[in-house]
Amino acid sequence: QVQLVESGGGLVQAGGSLRLSCAASGRSFSTYAMGWFRQAPGKEREFVASISGSGGRTYHADSVKGRFTISRDNAKNTVYLQMNSLKPEDTAVYYCAAASTIMKLTTSLSRADYWGQGTQVTVSS
Repeated sequence: QVQLVESGGGLVQAGGSLRLSCAASGRSFSTYAMGWFRQAPGKEREFVASISGSGGRTYHADSVKGRFTISRDNAKNTVYLQMNSLKPEDTAVYYCAAASTIMKLTTSLSRADYWGQGTQVTVSS
């Protein structure tokens, strides 16, 4: 019912910035909470950030708090992840996710309803 497509990944030096975008299909985008997760090679999926349907509430993992900011533009059916002060340990495939409630998108153990295919972020030192 919901298709998600990530973009904006790439190679960046430590200390640099990237902005990821996730474009969603359909006309009910504002009814979905949205989130970002990441997965490095050989590691489990890790929660990064999430945002409520209205954009009124956000969660950010401690590892990215103060550096990453999630936002959304419901008129464009798009959610963003602004990543500043990037570190080599941020290197991972970043996945966009959608869920019926933000309570499904608050921890690394959360189970989203829909997933994008991911975009690679590589941070060099």
